[in-house]
This record gives sequence, structure tokens and C-alpha cells, in this order.
Amino acid sequence: MIPVTKPFLPPKHEYDALIEQVWQRNWLTNNGPLVNDLELKLKQHLGLEHLLFTTNGTVALQIAIKALNLTGEIITTPFSYVATSSSIVWENCTPIYADIDAHRLTIDPYKIEALITDKTTAILATHVYGIPCHIEEIEAIAQKHQLKVIYDAAHAFGVNYKGKSLLAYGDICTLSTHSTKLFHTIEGGAVITKSPELLKRLAYMRNFGHDGTDKFNGVGINGKNSEFHAAMGLANLPHINTIIEKRKADSLLYDSWLLDKGITRPSIPNDTDYNYSYYPIVFQNEDDCIKVFNKLSANEIFARRYFYPSLTELDYVDKQSTPVCDNIAPRVLCLPLYYRLSQAEIDMICRLIIRTLKY
Repeated sequence: MIPVTKPFLPPKHEYDALIEQVWQRNWLTNNGPLVNDLELKLKQHLGLEHLLFTTNGTVALQIAIKALNLTGEIITTPFSYVATSSSIVWENCTPIYADIDAHRLTIDPYKIEALITDKTTAILATHVYGIPCHIEEIEAIAQKHQLKVIYDAAHAFGVNYKGKSLLAYGDICTLSTHSTKLFHTIEGGAVITKSPELLKRLAYMRNFGHDGTDKFNGVGINGKNSEFHAAMGLANLPHINTIIEKRKADSLLYDSWLLDKGITRPSIPNDTDYNYSYYPIVFQNEDDCIKVFNKLSANEIFARRYFYPSLTELDYVDKQSTPVCDNIAPRVLCLPLYYRLSQAEIDMICRLIIRTLKY
């Protein structure tokens, strides 16, 4: 059986050494030493000023929306994981969907401005598969209309754009470190901002609003993470460059098999150091996508239609017109990609795809 992904696990003795420290201190959660060490090392590795480790990437989005005092309408993408939209609705805001760029599959900045009303307070854009959004255009629109910008960078660990971390853009950027991600802490996420004042607000919100033992500074939730999760992150981080290099090599092998077979890939903008977090392919039509998906499944190879269907199909949002997304989402398939995937397995997957499409 070949799943779409498998978590990277570091050598067990490296994780055990960190867990032994937890046992010695008997400090399991509440911003312990390993959490603080992980935050410091992540900031150093990624070149970021401020980062807070959170329970998961969804809580990170919810805290970001709350910290920016967003209300009303938030313009977002229909091509993302459900958490991008559900977080908006959970925080009593309304998602307004701008269509996607047909090449990057990220939000189309040229569709945003027409959707801005007096109720619009922010743009929440996803770096899909770690591919940078149209950063300059989005931030110019936000500045012109005095809107906040949140980037859902769940897939973007290790991506650099124009010489700095993709996580450094926007008013707040959120990260997922779930076990399916390139860099993981089993469960986890992060909020990132350039603003020291906003960092303070985020820190209060992550910890119930606590400002000392018996004083509170505004409303908060429990968005903290544990020493056990931080230990996994600390054990994984030294291996991240090796992980990315392996995924790059595997992606190039897939390319060599598939890219002259009527299959296309999302485009990555210039000035991007990519992380190869996923391997999505786009078929010429949905029938081909379904045939390949079924053929792989019959051989116990589990690709994923990611992201499908469009978020405009959710039963708690109003149906909106996004013809590009509606056309592309049914044609996208993410193929297996993980550290221990072998060349022989990739060869088999590609042969099955080619045979199914009869090229």
C-alpha cells in the first residue's frame, strides 16, 4: 500500500533524548522549555522576527482573525483546505470568494478588487501547495483599500520568495505543522507577524488572555502546544534540508515521466525557492482524473483529489461564481510524495497513469 503521504520520523533516539528532558523536568505544557526552544530555532531557521507555536494551523487562523479585529466580509480563495473558510465562518465573518489564477492555482489578485465593499475588512489568501500568491498585487490592493492581509501558509514551510521566507509577508501568516506536512510536530501550527504589538495580542489570545497569574488582557482561548509536540519538531528540524532535497528529486522524477503526457503542473513564480511539499498534477479533463484515481486505488496507491470540491460548495456558505476554480478543481490530483517513497514506487505509479491514459 502506498499512501499519499507518510510523516517523516527522526531517529527514535533523538526524540527519546528530548522526551527524557520532559520526564526530568515534569513540565508537560504551558510554554515549557522545549516549546520556547522550538520557537527560537524556527525563527532562526526561517529568518523570522516573531513566531508563536500553536495547537494547530486552524487555531492559528482563528487567532489571526480575532487578533486583527476582523468583522464583516473577508475575501478568500475557493481552492484551499476547508479550514481556510471554516475559520472565517467560525469567527462570525463571511467568506467572499475571488476566483483563482489558472497557472499558480492561488487567488487571482485581479478578481479581488471588484469584490471589495464597505463590509470588507481583510484578504485571506492561501499559498497553495506552498506556491506563493501574487504578493505584490495583493498587498497593493490591501494598502489602497486599508485592508488587513492574512496568508494561510499551511504548506509553505521553507519556501523563500525574493530572498526571504514566504512566512514573512502579510499582517499575519499562519503555518500548519500537522503530521501530513513537510515539517511536522505531530499536531501543531504557528502564527507569524512582523509587528511587536500584534505579537503581544497574539500571545495573550493563545493563552486564555492571561497577563500574569490572576490578570487577563482581553479574550483568549487555549491555543498552546505541548512539550511532546515541540520535541518532535526539534527532532525533525535538523533533517528538514535532507527531506526537501529528497522530495525535490522525487518531484523531478515524476516530471520526467509525466510532463509530456498531456498532464500539467501548477506554475511556480520566479524568485521562489520552493519546498516540494506536494506533487499536484492537472489533467485535461475530470474523466481522466477519475480514471487515474480509480486505477491507482485499485492497486492500493492512494492519491488525493486535493482540493476538491471547491469551497463554494460548502453547505454553510453562499454559492458564488468562481468558474476557473470550478473548472480546475475536478481535474487536480496529488500523487504520493514522502521521504521513504522509493524510485521503484514512483516508476510504478507513473506507468499505471500512462497506461490508464493510453499514451
